[in-house]
Order: sequence, then structure tokens, then C-alpha cells
Amino acid sequence: PKSKEACDNWDDITFLNKAKVTIQGKITNTALLLLGKEEATHLLQPATAKISWILKDVNNIELDYEHFGPPFILNTTALFNKIRNLTYRYIADASLFPVEIKTYEPYVIREALHNCIAHQDYGLHGRITVIEKPEELVFTNLGKFLPGNIKTVIEQDAPQAVYRNAFLSDAMVNLNMIDTIGSGIKRMFLEQRNRFFPMPDYDLSDTQKVEVRISGKIWDENYTRLLMNNTDLDLKTVILLDSVQKSIPIDKTEIKVLRRAHLIEGRKPNLYVAASIAKATGGKTDYIKNRGFDNEYYRDFIIKYIKKFNTASRQDIEELLMDKLPEVLSEQQKKDKVKNMLQYLKNKEVIELNEDKEWKLKD
Repeated sequence: PKSKEACDNWDDITFLNKAKVTIQGKITNTALLLLGKEEATHLLQPATAKISWILKDVNNIELDYEHFGPPFILNTTALFNKIRNLTYRYIADASLFPVEIKTYEPYVIREALHNCIAHQDYGLHGRITVIEKPEELVFTNLGKFLPGNIKTVIEQDAPQAVYRNAFLSDAMVNLNMIDTIGSGIKRMFLEQRNRFFPMPDYDLSDTQKVEVRISGKIWDENYTRLLMNNTDLDLKTVILLDSVQKSIPIDKTEIKVLRRAHLIEGRKPNLYVAASIAKATGGKTDYIKNRGFDNEYYRDFIIKYIKKFNTASRQDIEELLMDKLPEVLSEQQKKDKVKNMLQYLKNKEVIELNEDKEWKLKD
């Protein structure tokens, strides 16, 4: 905008020089990527200047695909238009009518895609991929994630100290393709929060690849209602709650912070939305499924069962309780819990084993 009036007097070469696409009128790799004709990509070899869009079904079977080369300034829009951004509906609290929004926020798609172009390690000779699945988008580019981790990017909220493709990044900033002050990734998280959707997932486990997943659905209704009813929650807290809903481990200090705010309950690693929040958001059923009941409730069940049938095998007790125990427990954890409750009742001299190794009430 500051050059709006002056630019009317520039010729094409001056414009491209000032946009930092060319250098003193000479063609650069950046010019070829962003503005070049597809038949000129051989000048970039052995680097690959290609973005692949792949459509997959729920079983991960490929249904369709298309490859996009330069000019990326136009063809990223062509790829964007391939993505099926359908209407997503959910019921908000205290309303009889569904909220209607697009499955994906356009800004989030464009920022993720343009980041792939800006930060791709073209020396690895690979392509950028965008995989469209029924309920998520997966963006992948090659190269190490230079900031190290997402937490650093969000907390610093500032331009990076080092860019892999500094000249390309500057040009994309000048052409309004990526954020100018290094807060594009943070804004992606904020956009998802404002829509009450799950946060973006960054997989940095492969040191030569960055994978970003954007969810197109609500994971946990309690999480969504919590955001609706608490729009003042800071982004750090929302990201931690997102990790809880996705069963992603968080450290002890972070768990303490959420507990003090009465946002979570349960024992690590089986954390879930707290009862007070569940009550406020209408998630009582899910809360009981996750937390279960007090041990006294289950022990009383055992005693009543034995009173009715006189005896009960370990298998009988397991069949009685397995579907009533918290869903966050594995099958083995549920069996161990049954074993501990039987041992407790035995130690309290409420039940004992008979000659057939079945439980009965103690005389």
C-alpha cells in the first residue's frame, strides 16, 4: 500500500525488482517458482517445482489427483479450488438451530499451503503434497522445521531469525502470499479457536519433513462447548485442552495448570474434561463414560450379584463390570481394577473363595 502511487510509474522490471522477485532485472529461482511458465521448470533442476493434490477416501484409497507447477502465484489458487470446502453444521448451546460454517477456514488453507512453498527444502528434490481426506487436510513439505517446535513459534509471535529460502520468503511477503510479521502460524491456531475447532497438528518427528494436519470436524463436543462458553480462554490453554481431547501427552506442570482451573480430571495419561465443565456444557454422559463411578458403587454391585446368585467366578464379575468401567481404561486396566476390588473386599472379610475357587459372601 505504501508504494501504491509510485508503482503506477514503474515498468515491469522495476516492479519485479522492488518486489524482490528479480535481481537487477535478472531472473531468479524465486521468479521461476512464483511467476514462471511450467515449461521453464527445467531451469530449476534437479529441484522439483511441483505440488500434488491427492484426494483419498475414508479407507485411505486414492480417488483422484492433480499436479500443479509454476506459476505458484496462480496455481495455489487453482489447487485451493480443488478442495471440497463443504458446509459443516453443529448445534450451539441454547439454540434449536444449527450453526453453519465452512469445513475449513480459507485463510488456514492458504497459509498452510504458502508456508509449504516458502519453507520447502528444494535441495531434497521432492514435491509438496496436499492430501484431502473426508475429515482433514494434510500438508507436507520437505526440510527441517527451523524454529524447532510450534510452541516456540506461537510464544515468540515474531519473524524467524533464519529462513531457509530468505529471498523467496521476502518475495512472498511482498506479494501478500504469506504473513509479513511472522505470525501466520499463530493466526492459523487463532482461526481454529474462533471456529471452536481442533487446533492444527504439526508432526515434526521426521527431521527432513514437516506435516501439518487441519481437522475438518469437531472431535469432542465438550471441548467445543467449552470454547463457546469461555471465549476469553488464552490460546495456550486452548492448545493444552486440544491435546487432552486428542489424548496427546502434556507435562506435569501443564496438567497442574489445567487442574487449578478445574478444566480437567483423571489420572495421567487418562485425562478428560472435568465434571464441572461437563455439567456446564451438557457433557454429563461423556463424563461418566470417561470417569466412571466411585469404587464403592462397583463393590456394591459385586456384593449384590453374589447375594443373588450365591457365588460368582472371576469371569462372572468381569462380565458384570467391564462395560460399566471408564472407557478411557484399556481392557487389561479394567481387569486389573476388577481384581483390585475383589482383593479389597476379601481383605475387608466381606467375601472369600470357596472350594471351587468362586467368590461367596463370608459367613
